[in-house]
Amino acid sequence: MDPRVQALSRIAIFSGLASRSLERLAAIASEEEHGGGAYVFREGDRGDKLYLILSGRIRISREVSGMGEEALAILEAGACFGEMSLIDDSPRSADAKVHERCKLLVISKEAMEDAIFLDKDLAYEILWNFVRTLSARLRETNDKMTFLSMSGKF
Repeated sequence: MDPRVQALSRIAIFSGLASRSLERLAAIASEEEHGGGAYVFREGDRGDKLYLILSGRIRISREVSGMGEEALAILEAGACFGEMSLIDDSPRSADAKVHERCKLLVISKEAMEDAIFLDKDLAYEILWNFVRTLSARLRETNDKMTFLSMSGKF
């Protein structure tokens, strides 16, 4: 099996997609390499790509006034980031900085829109995976907010 197809199949928003659909996504993907310390994107940038880490690590962070950089997550090979840019036009909500030299699989918003316009079955599969992913994230956020509220940290 194509390594790109395998990598895509492990991302939550693409998990469970038919092989044909994964192959279609792999065909529209490109690869990028970035050295340590480089920014993949900055908070406020236009969001127009989804990224899958094939190797290396990415630090997702925000600048907090008076405190400096606040690391939100260190993502490793197999992790996906920037996926929300495929469904909305909001600017990036955080920085994505190379923590360790990396190779990324990239799908642009334009390529994704073209693919789902031409393949309604693919659009349907991806839509439901996005809904499931967003629902899980909302539940996780609710749990965190409840914990913070109960612990007096909120």
